[in-house]
This record gives sequence, structure tokens and C-alpha cells, in this order.
Amino acid sequence: MTDDILTHSSDKQGILTGSCLLMDQEPEILSLRPEQFADYVGQTEVVEALKIAIEAAIQREEPVDHILFHGPPGLGKTTLAHIIANEMGGNLTSTSGPSLEKGGDLIGILTHLEDRDILFIDEIHRTPKIVEEFLYPAMEDFAVDFVFDKGIHARSHKYRLNRFTLVGATTRVGLLSAPLRDRFGIFRSLDFYNESDLAKIIRRSAALLKVTVDDEGANELSSRSRGTPRIVNRLLKRVRDYSQVRADGIITKKTVEAALVLEGVDEKGLTDLDRKYLKTIIEFYKGGPVGIEAIAATLQEETDTLVDVIEPYLLKVGLVTRTSSGRKASEAAYKHLGFSFQKRMFQ
Repeated sequence: MTDDILTHSSDKQGILTGSCLLMDQEPEILSLRPEQFADYVGQTEVVEALKIAIEAAIQREEPVDHILFHGPPGLGKTTLAHIIANEMGGNLTSTSGPSLEKGGDLIGILTHLEDRDILFIDEIHRTPKIVEEFLYPAMEDFAVDFVFDKGIHARSHKYRLNRFTLVGATTRVGLLSAPLRDRFGIFRSLDFYNESDLAKIIRRSAALLKVTVDDEGANELSSRSRGTPRIVNRLLKRVRDYSQVRADGIITKKTVEAALVLEGVDEKGLTDLDRKYLKTIIEFYKGGPVGIEAIAATLQEETDTLVDVIEPYLLKVGLVTRTSSGRKASEAAYKHLGFSFQKRMFQ
């Protein structure tokens, strides 16, 4: 029976091997994330500033300044951290603010970093305060302080760290404490992509996925992707599946439209949750203004989900406005959803 098991495992090429199998190199497994600035599309000013900072740091043979990226999800903050590590010739260690529950978690990571390594902390604004305080000396002096024993027997020991670069990413920069924010030497905001840049990303991703997309198909898909590369790549895969099963395998405007109807994505890129959000303001609260907590309670969604995921794009395209007394649906939102818009004299 043992021989049968070994023979069966051999037929399947083994579950664990020391080499890269052909199946590991298939397009579905390979990442669509660019690995160098030459392949990165969009965020021109941010990329140019990073290139200058990295080249200068390499010439001085020192790590680049600590970097903070902020902006809505899916715009390339994690991708830029990977590219920075590749350009600096260091290793990337990734973690997130909520996963660093105690100081020991962070210290264990910091003490294993080598010179010019990159530590990437996603959602850094959610780092617990007690952990954040360990970051201050680590970022400024490349050292952490250990305290042994308690009371009158307490002793402090300073442990020297290798010179690393911290790359932080946040969707809520206002929630960062001032002491932490001020310790970043490079502070960059990422904005939504225009449709021409998204079309370039589509063509690059389509080539990696070995799927054909025509110009009209790329333009239609880019217009429905909320200005976000992560979304455009996700929708591209769904359209690829549809064109493979229901069409001739070529992504056209017609296949994009048909595939995204099934995904619930309309011509402006709004999802079912986006439309429910707008309809709640219009139908339940007469167009607003209404507080975000009331909207979240009506939709039975988390407030953070609405603020971080739903609202940035709706604000960007002018479908909703944010006032001191709450959120209001714009005239464009009424028209997009097919509601008649009447201005109220007292709003």
C-alpha cells in the first residue's frame, strides 16, 4: 500500500518539492503587481519623488527616509512598498497595525531587519498606542529600549537596530498621532487613477493573463473601475472568465458590459452597496443631510466600511457631498438612479 501511495504522489508531481513546478508559473498564480518603477503606471509625481529619494540614498549608501502613503484602498500603496524594497536591494517585511497587539510583536520584527530592509505596516493608524511608542526610537535612533524587572530593580537596556526604512500605509491619515506622523521624512498622497492610466494597466495585466482585449473593451472596463487599479484587475479577471465561457475569448466592449451586469457594476462603476448607500440618503432621509452613523445603521454596515471604501469614490465623482451636518446626495446622484430632483428651499 505504501508503494501505491508513493506512485500516486509521483504521478501528481508531489505535494511538496524543492523546485518551482510549471503549475506555479501559471498566469493565475503569478502576481499582477509590478516589481519595478519601469512597470508602474500612474502616480507620476509620487513615483518621480521616490526615484530621486532612492537614488540619492543609494549614492550615500544609507537607507531612504521613512515613507508614509495615504489614500483610498487599492491605489498601489503596498505595490510601491514592494518596488521600494526591490530598488533599494533590501528585503520586505510586511505586517499591519491591528496584528501588532503588543510591543514584543514589533520588537521581534525590528530585531530581524537587516541594513536597507523595508518594514511595511499597512493600516498603520490602527497600531495600538503601546506598540506605537516603540516605533519612535526605532525610527529616529534605530534603537529600542528594553526594561527589565520592576520597581526599584528596574533596568533599561538599549538595543541597536540595523538601519531600515519604515513604509507606512493608511486610509485615515487624520487618525495618525502627531508624534508618529512627524517622524516620516516622505509624506505622499495617492489619488484615483484617470481612465487612460487604467487602460494601460488593463493591457499590461491582460498580457500577463494571456488574454486579448481590444481598445473599446479596455476603455469600457477602465471607466467602470472606480479609478482603482485593484478593482480594474479584479474586474478584468471576471470579464476574462465571461469571455472565455460565453464569448470567443476576446474582451470587447460588449463582453465587458455583459459580464459586469452579472457583477452588479454599472456604467459609472457603482456597486450594489454604492447604490444602496445613495438610495438610503434619497429615500429614507430625503436627500440629506444625514449622519454617517444613521446611514450605517440603516444599511446594517460598519461605519468604517462606508467611510473607507464607499465614500471616497462617491465624493470624487460628485454623487455625494459631505457637510458639517451630514451627507447629502447630489443632483447627479438623483439623475443616475432615476429619481426626480427638486431643490428644497430650506436644506
